Amino acid sequence: MMIPVAPVAEVDARLRQFLLTQGLITTDMPVVWTPLTGGVSSDIWRVDLPESTLCVKCALPKLKVARDWRAPISRNAFEWAWINFAAQHLPEAVPKPLAHDPEIGAFAMSFFEAQHFPVWKSQLMVGVVDPSTAHKVANILGTLHAASANNKAVASAFQTDDIFYPIRLEPYLIATAENHRDLAPALEALAEQTLDTHKVLVHGDVSPKNILVGPTSPVLLDAECAWFGDPAFDLAFCLNHFLLKCLPQPERAFELSVCFKTFVSTYRTHIDWESADDLESRAARLLPALFLGRVDGKSPVEYITHEHQKDLVRQVARPLIAKAVNRLDLVSKAWQSALTGSKRNASSQFRDSSSPS
Repeated sequence: MMIPVAPVAEVDARLRQFLLTQGLITTDMPVVWTPLTGGVSSDIWRVDLPESTLCVKCALPKLKVARDWRAPISRNAFEWAWINFAAQHLPEAVPKPLAHDPEIGAFAMSFFEAQHFPVWKSQLMVGVVDPSTAHKVANILGTLHAASANNKAVASAFQTDDIFYPIRLEPYLIATAENHRDLAPALEALAEQTLDTHKVLVHGDVSPKNILVGPTSPVLLDAECAWFGDPAFDLAFCLNHFLLKCLPQPERAFELSVCFKTFVSTYRTHIDWESADDLESRAARLLPALFLGRVDGKSPVEYITHEHQKDLVRQVARPLIAKAVNRLDLVSKAWQSALTGSKRNASSQFRDSSSPS
């Protein structure tokens, strides 16, 4: 999504100088900067040049959310490194990296036009649910995880525990624990266990809002949380959205459950660095915690606004966290059962209210 072109004075002069230094623009070249909306952690610009369009991303020290949420801008360098790693293995699945300036926390990459690369979240939010997209994204994620597993050089390059904790684990798990004190020991232990697990290069924000559905391949964006850590986090983080989208799109709940199942089965075919069941068990414990975190953590999803919807999430997530469920299908089934029960109760209440007294 784009908003109107900002006045030239609002474009950070350092960003213009960055493009000049890297030879991407010249001093006499007409350049149109358009700020893009949708992200909370960076300023992102579409930059139109006479013969091409590129994208510039600059990390913010304070994220654009209601609660105080800060993270070091050095994460921009790790996102740049993640894009370069992914481009070596699946160049069609990431933007083309063009230039980087670690001092100001900015990089330039190729730009994708919306008419050819729609955002996956936008499709899901209007009821366009295609399990083949889930299959393709799971293949990308599994391929990149497998390519980085047991890679000492990658592990050394992405020692970002100090970034991953404040931007992922604290806002989603620890902040949620503050609102559910009885679950705090379980949520805090889950955060600690996740942070202590180092197996593959994790993207950290595998969300439909960060995935473009291209004509030949999905494209993954926004790897600011890149971390050599637990692949279960990426798996659970993405699966969470198939659960959440059932609330704004209840008539697509079945198709979303198919996406969930497809994603899990596809991803499991790539796991060769550890026991697939062990990885799934960790993901299954994380999933209900992340689910609860999207209504009671620092970054609630914007489309769950009614209290009865939030209560339904809590009703499902809380006992699953307490039980430390170890299979992903159990989480999906519990959610589908709750949705069916909620629909049945709503129908019963409607019949009762419409019957003559």
